Amino acid sequence: MSEMSFEQRIEKSKEILEKLMNPEITLSDSVTLYKSGTDELKEASRLLEEAKLKFEVYQNSETQDDSTL
Repeated sequence: MSEMSFEQRIEKSKEILEKLMNPEITLSDSVTLYKSGTDELKEASRLLEEAKLKFEVYQNSETQDDSTL
């Protein structure tokens, strides 16, 4: 199974939030959904940080290449 993308994780988090807003949800279900939602957001944050690091590495390599010209 392939890893979910940042966008997919955000979308799943939104779906979980919609379920949590249901006034008929049980406490047990809400706790389970809350945990699942926070896990999705943590993973989305990790993916975002990973992308930022890749961008910074790319930007730094471009700056170094320009300085050797």
